[in-house]
Amino acid sequence: MSTNGTNGHSNHGHASNDAFGHVVPLLINGKEVTTETTFDVVSPATGKVIWKASSVSRQDAIKAVEAAQAAFPAWSKTKPSVRRDILLKASDILKKRFDECSEYMNIETGSTNTMSANFNVPASIEQLRDVAGRIISTTGYVPVCGEEGRSAIVYKEPYGVVFGIAPWNAPYILGFRAISYALAAGNTCVLKGSELSPRCFWSIGSIMQEAGLPPGVLNVIFHRTQDAAEVTSAIIEHPFVKKINYTGSTATGSIIAAQAGKHLKPLLMELGGKAPALVLKDADIEKAAQGCALGAFLHSGQICMSTERIVVHSSIVKEFSAALKTSIDQIFPKDGPALTLVSAPPVQKNKKLVSQAVSSGAKILTGDLDAKESRDTRMRPIVVEGVTKGMDMYRIESFGPTVSIITVDSEEEAVEIANDTEYGLSSAVFTEDLAAGLRVAKQIETGAVHINNMTVHDEPNLPHGGAKMSGFGRFNGSAGIEEFLRMKTVTWKD
Repeated sequence: MSTNGTNGHSNHGHASNDAFGHVVPLLINGKEVTTETTFDVVSPATGKVIWKASSVSRQDAIKAVEAAQAAFPAWSKTKPSVRRDILLKASDILKKRFDECSEYMNIETGSTNTMSANFNVPASIEQLRDVAGRIISTTGYVPVCGEEGRSAIVYKEPYGVVFGIAPWNAPYILGFRAISYALAAGNTCVLKGSELSPRCFWSIGSIMQEAGLPPGVLNVIFHRTQDAAEVTSAIIEHPFVKKINYTGSTATGSIIAAQAGKHLKPLLMELGGKAPALVLKDADIEKAAQGCALGAFLHSGQICMSTERIVVHSSIVKEFSAALKTSIDQIFPKDGPALTLVSAPPVQKNKKLVSQAVSSGAKILTGDLDAKESRDTRMRPIVVEGVTKGMDMYRIESFGPTVSIITVDSEEEAVEIANDTEYGLSSAVFTEDLAAGLRVAKQIETGAVHINNMTVHDEPNLPHGGAKMSGFGRFNGSAGIEEFLRMKTVTWKD
C-alpha cells in the first residue's frame, strides 16, 4: 500500500476538477492510502466507469482498526468542547463543499438534486450541528443509595473502537450518522462505505480531517464486492472493536448480527422496511395522494422508509386512486426522464414482483411494465392494485419504484394489514381526525408513524430506528449519543 501524497483537501470544487482521473483513496491513520488492488465505479446514469477506487485488504482493514485503537485513549479524554468545535467546523466545511459533495452523490448513485442537494447534504449539515450541540449536556448522574453512608456516581464512558457500515443510497446522512454520534461520545471509528459510492465516503473522511480530527480517530475504507465477507468478518471479530452500527438490508444485517453475537458485541442496526401508508376514510384525498406518490417514488423508491403498501378505505379508494395517478403524473411526468436506479438488478426485481402480482390477479393502476427505457437502470413508477397476501409484492421489500394499493373496509383491518409484515421501520396515517390518527399510530408496529406526511421522514433531533426485523437501537438526537456510551457505577462508603 502507498500514500498518494494528498491530504484530503484536493477536491474542494466540483467533481469535474480532477476527481475523474484519480483513484479514490482510503483514509487510514490520517493518511490517504491508494492500494494496488482497485475496482471500477460505474455511474448508473451513463453506464460508464467514472473512476477507480482503492480496495481495502484484510491486512489494511486491521491496520485501520489498530489506528483507531491507538487514537482512542487521547480522543476519549478530549474536552466535550473540543469535540463540539470539530463537528461544528465539519458542518461548515460540508456547507463550503456543498456542490462538490452533491455532485459526487449524483454521479455515483444516479441521484438527482432533489435527493442530494435538497435533502442529503443539507440534512447532514444540520445533523453535525445538532450532534455538536448535544455533547456538553451528555453527562452521568449521582443516584441516592439505600444504605446510610454509601454514595455513588454513574459515569458514562465511550466504548472504544466503533465499526460503522453505511450504504450508498443516502451516503452523507447515513455515513455521517454512522460516525458523528460515536465520535461525539468519545469513541474512535472505522467507517466502511459502500463500494457503489466510495467518493462520497472519501469526502466524509476528508471533511472530518480538514475539520481537525486527529489521525486515527476516523478511518474510512471500502472494498471490492468479492472481499466483503473477509474484510467485514475480520473487523467484527477483532478484539479492539467494541460496538458495531449497520444500516442496510435485513438479510445482510442478520449475518452481521450473527457474527457480532458470536463475539458478544453490541449492535445498533437500521435495516429494511415495507412501510405502509394508511389512508383512512376521512383523509384529505389530495394530501394523501401527494404524500403517497412522494413516499413511494422519491429517490426511485430506494429508501428504507419508502412507501411500499398504500392501505385505503374502500369508501374512498376510487377517488384516491384517481388523485394518486394525477399526483404521480405531476411529480414524475411521463414526458420527463425515467427514474434511475443504482443498477440493473433492482429494476429486474421490481418488474418481477409486478409481473408475479399481475399474473396472480392484480392490476396495474398506472405505469407500463413493458416500457422500454434508454438504459437498463431506468424505470418509471408503477402502482399495482388488488395486491393480496399470497403475492410476493405483498411481503417482499421492493426498494424500487413500485407500490401496492390494498383496499380495506375498516380501521381495524387497516392496522392488521399494516402490521402483517416482518418489517417495522416507518409508516404513515392520513386522516383529518387527530384522535383517530394517534389511536392508529399507537397500534402500528413501526419505529415511527407520520400523520398526514409521507413515510419518508428523518431529522436529526428525532430518534430513528425500527421494530421487528427493521432493526433495533436508535440513531439521532440524545438517544443517538447514548447508544455509544456505556454506564459505569462507582460506589464508596464514608
